[in-house]
Amino acid sequence: MQPNYRRCVSCRKATHRNELLRVVRTHPTGVVQLNQGAGRSAYLCAHLDCLNSAHKKNRLGRSLKTSIPEDIYRQLEHTIEKSVHSHG
Repeated sequence: MQPNYRRCVSCRKATHRNELLRVVRTHPTGVVQLNQGAGRSAYLCAHLDCLNSAHKKNRLGRSLKTSIPEDIYRQLEHTIEKSVHSHG
């Protein structure tokens, strides 16, 4: 894989990390948040299909080795919807 490319945990497509949404389990607190902090990261395409699949199959939780709060899924959905409306 090329430098700065990451793989979506849902569809497994490799894309430049700037085009993906980053979910982080911060170190050492273990708090899960979006796009900020240092720690274990998982990446997700900015598509509702990928988000719904990842949520249903707990792909973010398995990748980050922790449970993902529902609030994070709501924030991701809001971010995706906002990007769709601003681009479309």
